Amino acid sequence: MRCLIVTLFMAVSLALVGGTSGSPTGSGLRGLVTLSPTRPICLEGQPCTKPAAGAVVVFRRNGRAVARVTTRPDGAYRVALRPGTYTVVAPRYRVGSGVTPRTVRVPKERVARIDFEIDTGIQ
Repeated sequence: MRCLIVTLFMAVSLALVGGTSGSPTGSGLRGLVTLSPTRPICLEGQPCTKPAAGAVVVFRRNGRAVARVTTRPDGAYRVALRPGTYTVVAPRYRVGSGVTPRTVRVPKERVARIDFEIDTGIQ
């Protein structure tokens, strides 16, 4: 009987741990987020983009925010999302034209690489 209880406890624990990803199929997105332009005049040979460190990126589906992620210092992000189509916004950066691409598709059972560029509005 004790063996049965321990086995049942382990099975329930594994089920709970496996379900915490937010995406039961292991789907989502990862990539880099950059800010551009970073100066009024971009010169050849000098970078005019930089990593969007600490940027908040929001993923919306059917008009509702379903996930948000804050980028790492190098601009990298990773988010678990259910398969489907999402619109993407970066609320802090409303001055420019926003995030590119604005719409993304999350594939089934895979984490896709999508890099985003945030328009800083510098002209």
